[in-house]
Amino acid sequence: MPHDILMTVVNNSNSNQFELKPDIATQKIGKRSLADVETLIVGAGVVGLAIARDLSKAGQEVLVLEQHNIIGSETSARNSEVIHAGIYYPKDSLKALTCVRGKQLLYEFCQSHHVPHQKIGKLIVASTPDQVSTLQQIEAHARANGVEDLRNINGEELCDWEPNLSAMGALYSPSTGIIDSHSYMLALQGDMEAHGGQIAFNTKVESWNRDKKGCFEIHCNGAETVTARNLIISGGLHASKLANGETALAPDTQLAKGNYFKLAGKAPFSHLIYPVPELGGLGVHLTLDLDGQARFGPDVEWVEEIVYQVDPQRAERFYSAIRTYWPDLPDNSLEPDYAGIRPKLVGQGEPDADFCIMGENEHGYSGLVMLLGMESPGLTASLAIAEYVRKVLQT
Repeated sequence: MPHDILMTVVNNSNSNQFELKPDIATQKIGKRSLADVETLIVGAGVVGLAIARDLSKAGQEVLVLEQHNIIGSETSARNSEVIHAGIYYPKDSLKALTCVRGKQLLYEFCQSHHVPHQKIGKLIVASTPDQVSTLQQIEAHARANGVEDLRNINGEELCDWEPNLSAMGALYSPSTGIIDSHSYMLALQGDMEAHGGQIAFNTKVESWNRDKKGCFEIHCNGAETVTARNLIISGGLHASKLANGETALAPDTQLAKGNYFKLAGKAPFSHLIYPVPELGGLGVHLTLDLDGQARFGPDVEWVEEIVYQVDPQRAERFYSAIRTYWPDLPDNSLEPDYAGIRPKLVGQGEPDADFCIMGENEHGYSGLVMLLGMESPGLTASLAIAEYVRKVLQT
C-alpha cells in the first residue's frame, strides 16, 4: 500500500546497501575502469528501481542514490496503484508503447514474484451523448496502440453489471488491474540487490559534471562525490533541476497535485470506474485497493511547491463530479485520504506531453540518460521503460 503504510517501513539492514563517505573515490565495489561505479542512477522510485534491476541483471555494476531514507516515497507511492491497459495515449508515443509492453511484463512479474495484484477491470463511462462519441475515439486510440480487448457496454447491460452506476454507455477494459505498489518496488529492489546492485539512502544529489576522463562526477550531501561511467537521472519531481545542472536542455517540470478522498462505508462498485478523461488527468475516478477500500481521485490542482496535505474543502468538487456517474453518493461520505504530485512537462490547459527520455542523440553526452515527465502510466510502464533505457545506453 502507498502513503501511510509506506512511510512506516524501515530499511532492511541486511540489504545490499552502499554507504557514501567523503573518501568514496578510494572505495572498491567490484570491477573498476576510470570511475567508482559503472552506472549510477539518481532516484529510487519505481522507474529508477526498474532500470537498476534491468541493468544489474544485464551484468552492469549499479549504484542508486536516493535522497530519502526509503524507496519510492514520492510519486511512486502516491497514486491510484492502477495497472493501465494503454488506452488513452497517441499511437507510437513512448507512453503508448511502454504502457502496452509494460502491462504484459508487469503481470508476468507479479506472478513470478508473488506481488499482490488483481486484474479487476475498468469501465470508462459516458454520461452524455457527446461523451458516447468520445468513447468511440478512445477505443480507436486503444486499438491503434494494440489494445484490442475493449468491449462496448450499453446502458442496459451496464445496469446489470453495476446497478449503482448511472451512464449511457461504457467501454470495458478487462486488462486493467490494481497492484500493491510498494510490494512491487520491494521486489524490484530485491532483484537488483540479488544481482549486485546497491542503494545509498539519505543521499541527495546536488550537481554533476563531466570530468576530463569522460566520467561523470556526482556531487552529493555537500561534500561527497562519486564518479560513474554512466549516469541515469530518474529524479521524478526533481528531474528537470538535476538534468539542467549541466545540459541546460531539459524541459521544466510543472507540479500537478492530485487529491484523493476515501469513501466511508462499503464500496458501491466491483470495477474501477473512470469518467471520460479531462485535461491534465483522467478525471475523478473510483478505484478499489486490494482490501476493497474505495477512493476517489485524483483531481488536478496546479501547485508551485511539493505539498501533500489534502484540503477538505475540495470535497465539494468531488461530490459534483462523482454524482455525474453515481448520483446516489451520500452526503458527508467522503473523507480526505492522501495526495500525490504528477511531474508534468506542460502547464495548465495544455495537452499532456509524452514521456521525455533523452539520450546522447538529444543532449550530446555519451553515457547519460535523463528521464523527465515520468507520470502515469509510469508505474505500469516501468519494466518496459527499463528495457528502453538499456537500449539507449547501448546505442
